[in-house]
Amino acid sequence: MRVIIVDDEMLARGVVREYLAGHPDAEVVAECANGFEAVKAITELAPDLVFLDIQMPKLDGFEVAELAGCKPRYIFATAFDQYAIKAFEFHALDYLLKPFSQQRFDQALAHARANLEQGAGKAEGDAALASMVREAAGRNKPLGRVLIRDGARVHVINSDKIEVIEAQDDYVQIRSEGRSYLKNQRMAELEAQLDAQQFLRIHRSWIVNIACVDRIEQATKDSYVALLKDGSKVPVSRSGYQKIRTVMQ
Repeated sequence: MRVIIVDDEMLARGVVREYLAGHPDAEVVAECANGFEAVKAITELAPDLVFLDIQMPKLDGFEVAELAGCKPRYIFATAFDQYAIKAFEFHALDYLLKPFSQQRFDQALAHARANLEQGAGKAEGDAALASMVREAAGRNKPLGRVLIRDGARVHVINSDKIEVIEAQDDYVQIRSEGRSYLKNQRMAELEAQLDAQQFLRIHRSWIVNIACVDRIEQATKDSYVALLKDGSKVPVSRSGYQKIRTVMQ
């Protein structure tokens, strides 16, 4: 069982490592002190199990799980945040409330071991983690930043820097400060997480940051386009035209 330990506190990582020492079937393949390191390590090393802290600098445990994906199993650890604990009780493989004992740790590890050996509930586990991530995002919406994984790299884009978003099948292309990023997420899901006072869906395939719209122009007799401040144009549907005209009046 290949294990990664993620916690911004060295002492906390040491406790997990010490507790794992009594389990010869568990091999610690990496220790990470922040979320960026964690996403990179999980992506490159493909562990079976991740002990993941929730409150961390740069990226928190929710964001790590979102970016690293559902392939590994997660045991979450937290010193507080009762709301998260309540959610994890239903969605996570297990959670550990700091400070936790060796006995409680062994119990969580036994649960993980049984899950891995039997291959039980993989689809359910994936769905549960996805549900947990959506639930976490919902608690913090509107999103203050959008996370995008590009291989082992992670891009963090402040929401107010997003100019326009285009749907591309199961992906969205996000344009910000002259660069474009592709994120594996459906348009409707991202739209629900963004600030509705700032972002407007003006077309089935397009969302714009209202602050980036210069004006609306008539393209043909029956169609319109939004002219952005950088000079680019975005198509506007009939319903989108009514919405943006109301906002910009």
